[in-house]
Formats: sequence, C-alpha cells, structure tokens
Amino acid sequence: MFSGLRDVDWASMHHAYGSAEEVPALLEALRSPDAKERGQALSDFYGKVHHQGDVYPSTTASLPFLLELAVDPATPDRDRIVALLLSIAEEAVERCEIDYVDADFAGAAAFLRAHAEAFVDLAGDATCRVRQAAIPGLGLLLDDASRAFDLLQDRSAMEFCLLERLLVTQTTVTLAQRLPVIIPAARAWLAGLAADPAGEPEFRLAALIHQARCAPDAISDDLVPAVIGLLREIADAAPPEQPWPEPPPVAPPAADVPPFVAAAFEDLERIDRRHALTTDLLRTLHALLNARVPQRTDLLVEQLRSPYPGARLDAIRMASDLVGAWRGDHSALIRLVAAQLGGSNLEVAAEAATLLEKHYAIAEPARETMAALLTGYGPDGWATPRRHLRRLHQKTAVALARLGDVRALPSLLMALDSDVDAWLAVQVAGALPQAADQLVPRLHDRLSSADLSKEWPSNPRGILSALAKLGDSSALPTITETLVAAAERQNWDVVKAALTALRASGPAAAPALAAIRSLVAVDDTWTRSEAVSTLWAVGGDRDEVLPLSLALLDTFALREAAEVLGQIGPPAAAALPRLRELLADRYEWNRVYAAAAIWDIEGEPETPVVLNTLLQAWRQNPATGNHVAACLKRMGSAAAPALPHIRAELARPGRGGRFGGVDNDEEMLRDLTEVLLID
Repeated sequence: MFSGLRDVDWASMHHAYGSAEEVPALLEALRSPDAKERGQALSDFYGKVHHQGDVYPSTTASLPFLLELAVDPATPDRDRIVALLLSIAEEAVERCEIDYVDADFAGAAAFLRAHAEAFVDLAGDATCRVRQAAIPGLGLLLDDASRAFDLLQDRSAMEFCLLERLLVTQTTVTLAQRLPVIIPAARAWLAGLAADPAGEPEFRLAALIHQARCAPDAISDDLVPAVIGLLREIADAAPPEQPWPEPPPVAPPAADVPPFVAAAFEDLERIDRRHALTTDLLRTLHALLNARVPQRTDLLVEQLRSPYPGARLDAIRMASDLVGAWRGDHSALIRLVAAQLGGSNLEVAAEAATLLEKHYAIAEPARETMAALLTGYGPDGWATPRRHLRRLHQKTAVALARLGDVRALPSLLMALDSDVDAWLAVQVAGALPQAADQLVPRLHDRLSSADLSKEWPSNPRGILSALAKLGDSSALPTITETLVAAAERQNWDVVKAALTALRASGPAAAPALAAIRSLVAVDDTWTRSEAVSTLWAVGGDRDEVLPLSLALLDTFALREAAEVLGQIGPPAAAALPRLRELLADRYEWNRVYAAAAIWDIEGEPETPVVLNTLLQAWRQNPATGNHVAACLKRMGSAAAPALPHIRAELARPGRGGRFGGVDNDEEMLRDLTEVLLID
C-alpha cells in the first residue's frame, strides 16, 4: 500500500494553507483503524488539499493513492474516499479546459478519466454505499457514451436500493449533458421510467424531473401537474407524523464569540441540511422552472401541504428562494408559510418564522398570525432554553417589529431586560418609534455602560442606530458623550455611528456641534465624511460645509460628498465642474451620485445628461437601482423620458435594487411607481 508515496516531492507543492508536506500523513491517516483519526484526516484533506473545490498539483499527486485506498476492500469508510475522488472529479472535469494559476484541473481530469474503469468496478461493488458513491463517476469519466448508458440502465433494476436508483437517473443526465449523442435515448428511457406504475413514486418523480433536465427548453405545462400528482402519491403512503426529538437546550456562546457570529454559524449549519428524500429533486425542478413563478408557487403549495414535516421544512426554504428572487403577488404563499407557525413541529415553525423575518417587506399577510403566536407564548418565549421555540419566538418578534407592529414590544423588552439575545432586539428597536418612551431609557442605559474599548458584547453601534431611528431627543446628550469618548479612543466605527445618530436628529442636535466640528479634519476619510454630512444636517451653515464637501470630492468619500452638495442645492454650484468630470468616471456608482447631485444643484437644464448617466449606470449595474429611482422621483415630470425604462423595470420578473434584497427591491418599485403616477 502507498508504494512510492514518499518518493513524491511534496515539499515542492502546496495546498490552500501552505506546503503540501503533510499530505502523506493525511493519506496514511485515511487508513487508520481509529475512526476519529480517519475523520479528522478526511476533513483536513477537504479543507486543505481540496479546499472549496480547488484542485492543486498536490491534489492531483494524491489521486493514485486515494484510488488505491478506494479499491482496497480492507480500507475503512471506502465510500467516503470514493466520494472524495468524485468531488475532485466533478470540479476537475467542469473546469479542465480553463487554465487557472496554481491549479491542476486538467491534470486531475486526465488521471481520473484514464482510470475510469476503476469507477465502473466500484459502481458494481458489493457494498451499497460504495456503489452509491461511485455511480456519478459513470457519467463524469467514461467517454464511451453507449457503454456508460448501458451500465446506468443495468443499475436501475429494482433489486438495487432506491437511493442508488435515484442516483442513476441523475447521473444519466450528467452523461447526456457531457455527451449529447445519447440525449434522445436518455429522454426516452427516463420517460418510460416516469410512466412505469411499478416504480416507486419517488423514483418516477426523479425520472420525470431528470427527463426535463435533458431538454430544459422543451418543458411543457404538464410537468408541474404531473409532479404534484406524484407528490400526492408519496403523501398518501406517508406514515403518521411522529414528534421529532427535542434538541439540547440553548447554551450561551463562548465568552470570546460574539452572539451574532455564533448565530451565523448555526444558520449555515441548518442551511446544509436536507430533511426529505425528494428535496434535491424538487430544488432541481425549481431551478429548471426559474421565472415561471405561478407554476413554482403551485408546486410549493403542494409541498407545504405534505404530511411529512421534513418536506414542509425544506419547502419553506425553497419558498424563501422564490420570493427572494422573483417579484409577484406572494401573499397566498406567505399566508401558507405563516400557517406553519402554529404547527406541532417547532423546527418547521421556526423555519417559517425565519422566512418571514428575512422577507419582512412582504410579510404583511402574516401579521395577525405572528401577533397571535407571540400573544400565545407570552414574552417569556424569547428567552426559553428550548432551541426551536426560542428561534420561532425571536424570529417572529423581529419580523413583527420590522413591520412596525407594537405587539412585538413585550418580547423586545424581555430581551433588553434579561440580556438574552438583546442584540437582536436592538437591531429592530428603531422600527417602533411609538414605543420610544419604553425603549429609549433601556437603550440609553446600554449605551451609557458600553465599553468602547471592546467591539463586543457591549457594541454601541447597533444601539446608536436604534436611537437614531427612534428620534427621541432625550438621548442626545448620551449620544454626544459617546461620540466624544469614542473619538478620544479613535474608535472610528463608533464615532461614525454616533454621527449618524446625531444627523438623524437634525437641528435638535445643535448642542453637539462643537464635538461634530472637531471631527471634520481627522485623518480617517470616512469619519471626516460622516462629520461633514452631520455638520450640514445639524448646523445647516452652507458657508461652513461647502468647502469641506468640495475637498471631499477628491477623496474616495466623493459619493457621500456629492450627496451633501446635492442637499445644499443651487448654492453648491461651485461643485458642478468636478461633478461633471465624475460623469465620465469608470465606476458607475460614482457616476450615479454625481448625476444625482448635478440634478439637485442645477435642475432641469441638466436633465438630458443626468438621465443618460443614471440610465446607463442602472443598465450596467442593477444594484444602483434604488439610488437611481430615488433621483428620478425627485426629478418628477422631468423624468418623463425615462418612463419606458421604468415600465420595463416594473414588468421585469426578477428582483433588483441594492443587493437584490426584497426590502430594497420593494422600496425601488414604490419609488418607480410614484414616478409613473407623477406622469
């Protein structure tokens, strides 16, 4: 075993984290009798030698030894070694025709194709898991299309397990896409499997969906009804719903781990889970249907009615993908998701609440359902040690707060008073200005006790943001004190947050002007920019602010400076020459901000050049849409030449706007609709 392993010049190669000298030890550990050692070695190999799908020369040099492990029946966990080989193969075959620096996709693909017969043998291995791991190799590595297709058909027989046969249908499409000569035969065979009443509905479903993958441009309107029929067959055969085991109670994160970081890792871990056998198939179908929102909605309605909790949970995630990517009237789907909040399976309910919180901008149809849930559990639900119930309650409360509904207040107060996940409550406290009398004192106390020398746990930036949105002048002295203390420590992130909070108060923050003025000449450009913006909002002295803003036009904070100059309006005409220069800037964001400022300063005489700049940048980068739409709204009837572009955007099914988020897209659509109404 491993003959020649030490003869390879591993020191001359590298992996993701440095020298590849450790690779021989990793390979040897993969054969260890100790399961823990094997698991760690496999994890290290994925993390270093096959990092995020990369294939280095050291990865290719490992392949002969990995293959030797895979074909030896004495190797423990052979299926995991085969799966590793196929993971490398997938990346190598897909990317082998592109020359990447420091990569060897072509070399790995060539080696694995040259040893395709080993995968034929492994796909016929006596061990089921090894066969399952190896089957994708028949579609990836064999160059004889007819032989590969015959082998796949042989492995679709009923004596093989369902998971194995599902892989066969998927691998058939991989083969057909790589070697299109067999597409007609593959489609006909898969159609036959889909129509065979002797097959399990899951197998027929796989055949039906993968047949559609062979010819995605030929998908008919009959596909979704046929899929729904098979889902109902699966549902009819489902056993009665059983309670899922309660997970361990919530434990506080380690002292040196910020809670939001711990929460992000928990979310990542959840995202990777699959709870139903049909999940990947249905995800594939949703990807095929793409912009066919009505058909995808019909499919999701059926998925959300499944008697199996895992199928509903996975369907909620697919629903999140749909409403997050595509516009439309999603109210019926939102109500159906909201109905899951009251179900007996708390993990499914928590997933539903997660969708509503993420897409709160379209969660209005769920408002009353969410409020009823919070009332039913009471505010103590926020801090319960029960993991799924806590997530359900917190996500629901946050979503309801984002809608500006004061019925979320008891939960937020529980968080702030108990200090259990208070960071989440702080994030949304600013959405409830009608409860400022109860929220501001609590936020004030947190801000007063914040340790400005630490980023966490007493992070004041979120508190400052919440206070800015609540707009209560009683907090201004503490905000100013925080600004001064943070400036002394050169904690510029906190300084900028405090300036933003003062800016939101406008002239009411005038007692802070001295502290603001002290920051307009600091070395940190972003802080200087925030200070100038705040100075204008609070002091309103254009003679003071104009030269400071003009100076910032020659820094990388030029967009923020342009915004202030636009707010100053016609008296900022001295900025026009520089702003016109920026209309030719390579970066579209700079052009958009410059054009908007030119309009705000000069008005209608600049209409043609402003519209031309805005629309060109918008076409180049849809993320500028929110800023463009806001400027078009300010332009009023002068934006009439842009109406065809606006109508085209409103008719487009895919979401756009800043970061493609639902809230930003919905805001952009409202602004664009207002422009149409002005016309």
